[in-house]
Amino acid sequence: MKPGDLLAQILAGLSLIAAFPIIAACAVAVFIEDRGAVLFRQCRIGKNGRPFLLWKLRSMKTLSSGRNITTRTDDRITAVGKLLRAYKLDELPQLWNVFCGDMSFVGPRPEVPEYVDLLDPQWREVLSVKPGIVDLASLAFRNEEDLLSQQNNPEKFYRDWLLPRKLDLSAHYIRMRSLPSDARLVALTFRHILFRGNLDRQKVARQFAYEGVL
Repeated sequence: MKPGDLLAQILAGLSLIAAFPIIAACAVAVFIEDRGAVLFRQCRIGKNGRPFLLWKLRSMKTLSSGRNITTRTDDRITAVGKLLRAYKLDELPQLWNVFCGDMSFVGPRPEVPEYVDLLDPQWREVLSVKPGIVDLASLAFRNEEDLLSQQNNPEKFYRDWLLPRKLDLSAHYIRMRSLPSDARLVALTFRHILFRGNLDRQKVARQFAYEGVL
């Protein structure tokens, strides 16, 4: 195991302990509103194309099914789930994924298998590193669910327009990342989670030397 991976796992373990009261409180709220399992797991594709189970606090109604694309107006999302998703609290259980070595704190967000093309060179580049909780593409497209809500065919829009741009951003960040850039990305992510407002995705991307058009 690399020293960096060991450090990430130690930090994840400590973070899990620190975040446990918040996770527990959120779990109780999920259960009170909509009886059932408080945790949700889903297969995602990790480093080198290896699948793993990603954990979240459940934000949708029990036994919900349907497309993997979620829009802001999706009626599967519970009232508690909307709050959890708005402040990314549903992502806290992914500290366990970091602790287990499937993810890192910073890295491309892991995708579901149906949207991953292992023959695509850009996908191979993105999958050359561990996926993360914090990601430049996720920050730049923090309003992803709003964008999808405006489309007649959200899934086609995601495949044809949104996903290619997210991949390009993630690949760019992999090529230029450093410890200072990771720290800046984490700080910006927390800032935009706590102080929710309009976000200029082009401006955010340019802070990390991205010159493409979003």
